[in-house]
Amino acid sequence: MNVEESGQYLARRPRSALQIAFYTQCRLWHGYISAFAFLLLMFFSASGILLNHPDWLVGEAPATQHSSTKIDTAEIAAAQKSADPGASLGLLAAGRLRLLGAYTSADIDERQAVLRFEGVRGTSNVTIDLKTGQADAQVQKADTVTMLNDLHRGKNAGAAWQALIDISGALILIMSVIGYILFFAMRFRLRTSLILTAASLMLIGGIFVIFVP
Repeated sequence: MNVEESGQYLARRPRSALQIAFYTQCRLWHGYISAFAFLLLMFFSASGILLNHPDWLVGEAPATQHSSTKIDTAEIAAAQKSADPGASLGLLAAGRLRLLGAYTSADIDERQAVLRFEGVRGTSNVTIDLKTGQADAQVQKADTVTMLNDLHRGKNAGAAWQALIDISGALILIMSVIGYILFFAMRFRLRTSLILTAASLMLIGGIFVIFVP
């Protein structure tokens, strides 16, 4: 039995109550998941296109902002004795300066500490004089391209956004699988479904083999 004949056979064969219930649930879940997944899919699709053409969003780089404050030397001494001096000094700096980003690393010697903060909205570098408590910060806001890039990849976006990326990937995958089940379940369309699937796989594989360096 060829593909066309098998498709006609499936079209003639009446569906059981179990099959009808299964496809009904597939349609319901496809609709429920798509309400949320389509929003995420549109965001990641649009940001992917814009990241592929960064010149579309080229603009003036945001100016670096400078600020200073004094930190009590007793607090600095206590932070240096903690299990993670860099993180403790970062908490002190973040509590007194308007910084962008979350603490990532530090270079500390006998005289000063240089703290680095990174985030989707921007980055900050703080230099603290460990003897006097003088703290100077340089804050750089992120441009649109950098923000979209970090959000798209989940870089510096925090655990909550990274979890959202995982959830969105899982939902889109589930929705796609359900969509394919419904796609192949259409009567009189088995042959067309198989041809479209094979053509799509060949197109994607051909682009990778021929054009991707």
